[in-house]
Amino acid sequence: MSQQGYVAAPPYSQAPPGMGGYQVGYAAGPAQPLYGHLGGAPHPFSAPSFQSPPPPAVGQPQMPLGPQVHHVPPQMSPPQSSTTNMSIASHSMPGPPMGGPPMGGQSMGSPVGGGPPMVGQPMGAQPMAGMSGPFPGPPPPAGPGGFQHLGPGQAGPPGYPQQHTSTKSAQVVVWNKHSFVFCFLRNIFNSSCLALPGQFGGMMPGPQAGMQGGFPGAMAGPPQKKLDPDAIPSTVRYVHPHVSVPGNASPRFIRCTTYTLPCTAELAKQCQVPLAAVVKPLANLPKNEAPLYAVNHGETGPIRCNRCKAYMCPYMQFIDGGRRYQCTFCNCVNEVPVFYFQHLDHMGRRVDFYERPELSLGSYEFVATLDYCKNNKPPNPPAFIFMIDVSYNNIKSGLVKLICDELKTLLEKLPREEGADCSAVKVGFVTYDKVLHFYNVKSALAQPQMMVVSDTTEMFVPLLDGFLVSYQDSKPVICNLLDQIPTMFADTAESETVFAPVIQAGVEAFKAAECSGKLFIFQSLMPTAEAPGKLKNRDDKKLVNTDKEKTLFQPQKGVYEQLCKDCVVQGCCVDLFLFPNQYLDLATMADVPSHTGGSVYKYNNFQMETDGEHFLADLRKSVQKHIGFDAIMRVRTSTGFRATDFFGAIHMNNTTDVEMAAVDCDKAVTVEFKHDDALSEESGALIQCALLYTNISGQRRLRVHNLSLNCSSQLSELYKSCETDSLINFFAKSAYRAILNQPLKNVREILVNQTAHMLACYRKNCASPSAASQLILPDAMKVFPVYMNSLMKTAPLVGSTELSTDDRAHQRLAVMAMGVEDTQLLLYPRLIPLHNMDVDSEVAPAPVRCSEERLTDSGLFLLENGHSMFLWIGQAASPDLIQGIFNLPSLSTLPDVDNPLSKKVRAIIRDLQNKRPNSMKLQIVRQKDKPEMLFRQLLVEDKGLHGGASYVDFLCYVHREIRQLLT
Repeated sequence: MSQQGYVAAPPYSQAPPGMGGYQVGYAAGPAQPLYGHLGGAPHPFSAPSFQSPPPPAVGQPQMPLGPQVHHVPPQMSPPQSSTTNMSIASHSMPGPPMGGPPMGGQSMGSPVGGGPPMVGQPMGAQPMAGMSGPFPGPPPPAGPGGFQHLGPGQAGPPGYPQQHTSTKSAQVVVWNKHSFVFCFLRNIFNSSCLALPGQFGGMMPGPQAGMQGGFPGAMAGPPQKKLDPDAIPSTVRYVHPHVSVPGNASPRFIRCTTYTLPCTAELAKQCQVPLAAVVKPLANLPKNEAPLYAVNHGETGPIRCNRCKAYMCPYMQFIDGGRRYQCTFCNCVNEVPVFYFQHLDHMGRRVDFYERPELSLGSYEFVATLDYCKNNKPPNPPAFIFMIDVSYNNIKSGLVKLICDELKTLLEKLPREEGADCSAVKVGFVTYDKVLHFYNVKSALAQPQMMVVSDTTEMFVPLLDGFLVSYQDSKPVICNLLDQIPTMFADTAESETVFAPVIQAGVEAFKAAECSGKLFIFQSLMPTAEAPGKLKNRDDKKLVNTDKEKTLFQPQKGVYEQLCKDCVVQGCCVDLFLFPNQYLDLATMADVPSHTGGSVYKYNNFQMETDGEHFLADLRKSVQKHIGFDAIMRVRTSTGFRATDFFGAIHMNNTTDVEMAAVDCDKAVTVEFKHDDALSEESGALIQCALLYTNISGQRRLRVHNLSLNCSSQLSELYKSCETDSLINFFAKSAYRAILNQPLKNVREILVNQTAHMLACYRKNCASPSAASQLILPDAMKVFPVYMNSLMKTAPLVGSTELSTDDRAHQRLAVMAMGVEDTQLLLYPRLIPLHNMDVDSEVAPAPVRCSEERLTDSGLFLLENGHSMFLWIGQAASPDLIQGIFNLPSLSTLPDVDNPLSKKVRAIIRDLQNKRPNSMKLQIVRQKDKPEMLFRQLLVEDKGLHGGASYVDFLCYVHREIRQLLT
């Protein structure tokens, strides 16, 4: 099967207009690159021995996913244009071309037109922006004239594709009308940018007109031509692969970095592709999918292996006429309990196979027995405690009244089990500043009673009966309390608050009630009052870009570290809503939420008019989401590999049990695996994730997810089944953990080096020999570089004094608990054109590439990344279009309530808001206004405003690193 092609590329080193001259470039560095897991010791890359690729399969179809670009002989070159184009040839599964019809019915794609000339900006000897340091290796040697002639054997007759291996890959080739294939990276790194040849094919020295200075190898001559932006891989056309096999859990619950594991640890070390799974155990299911079946074996409880304790699943092998079964995780033979016995059919399968979810489905639940409960007692239903900061700032801003008014209606919608008449969740209320106020809202009372605890050093709950109550039973008293709270503290002048004692009070309340639950804490200030957990301002911009920058992300130990442990033991989850006007040490304040399965919501400079609805939407989602409490998760594997590391909003007391005070439908745990023996291609590999938790009605449940993976001794099979979205989730979490202990510069270098290493190993072992000028990408990883480049431009990994320390810490902690879909969207936002959409269509317009080049002065675009949402209005957008979008009246008409354009836009925004875990505040920005800079930060294919290369520049740099590794 041939490696076919596919197209893309923004201009090299071209600063987006209006954004200033941000430096981009690469410098030589140490001769030997180092590779290593983030947080581990680096080790040198030893290039594996080159394996000859297998010949293409006879009769195998050669239909490309996208247009193919090959060497164009002089007589076939396009006569009208002399522009230089980059194209990526991608070999994929048979499918329709994505870039237009092929030429003349042949498999060779049409050359891409050039577009208007654009003056390039040098990619000189400076380090790549946002990477703060040199990178290994000297520039690769240039060929004669600064480009490379097409070598013999690299092109077939006109119209015939080149023959390569059957592995999926993408190759980047540059051609011009002189029938030369440019070594496009060689030109870039030796000559500052992709260059057209001189009249005789030579490169002309000296600084280029319009560029900021010269450097060795820079060429003069005519302005550089803009590359076609569709010449490089794009996420907007990327189809996300999923595995659907009977007995396997849905990708909603488990997704892997690769669905084919290497058979040996040596192969895994050679390719450097991390072996990991992203588990979202309580993921929401759409309404058209049935909920998981609950299996109840009565007092016997779930059936499990006597040796490894794996639970009954579709992979167990029944033998001896159905009287025994062999565990496929540890090969132990177990007796089948008498009540569970069933005969086998002629295929050796139980005759009740389809009647039992645990034998036929990948995901299901067991009703747990008392053996799975604390102290062998059934748990009580969980409780929610609302803890409101009533200091001066929150009263003045109107926040306290807003919260109280919302709770009157929100408490009517407390989560409940499907089919239940009302929620079993109990509720309680605390207000605080320097002291804590507890409220007795027992149903028998006519008025709520307040009890004040002023000694915050040894926190206790002053009442047991009447603090945690059923909302339905105590509704009149609770509503009375919510009416009184804003007026009770209306004249407060208190500007100091406590924080750690508030969490401690919640833990003590749950302990006294013998239940688990969640604290909803609303705080606007750093806790500076004299009490345990008092914090000081430690924000120091001088630490940015130093080895001590990592301390800005590290929480202060002591009180908060112990609080994390206390919360997990009691099953106390913390959701923290922050409303800061200045630095408040979020890294420390969010430490407890980030280890208890909670979330942190942050509203800078909160104003009722602009932020009120945004906050309330988050509060509603937080209260109503599907959640389990007092959870323990164990990941079991078949022999040959094991789970070694875990990333998420979790607590680990040992190396195997993942403890979570709570886990909700949006939280994911990323699990890394390592070999401890060889794996077999015949038997494959098995993963079982078991989550023990208390559901919202107080019932102990055991949720099981199973996944079977292939094993192979061929690296090509591993690369073929990689999943980019899961890979970037793993890299983001491992990098964000690593910055707690390593300088940011080291973390960024490891990310780039491992990217180059993975792609170099693929090229050396899986792709057929080709010109060094070609960037070969595995088909399953063809958009991996754009995600990796975007990751390195995120706030936590960019050393910039312009970025808020709290905002950087907030994003770091948020990503640690994200699932695959959320990290994918955060790192590559959706940019949706609204100005030319079909208002009668039921679907939203297709998103376009996230680059300034896709914007038009007369257009309107909606951009969202799961946390922020912008409506961008071009400066030349027509007044009629703007009036239609906002449903505004003209001078002669009244507002049209049925305006189809406005209805369509509102429907799109509403749909996006409903799909995301967090509410997104809609910000309207007009082209070239100052607020537009916030919008431009999310155009991830362009240069970063605070440092970081454009997508194309990063591709070029990675290609240089790959070539260096292979030479």
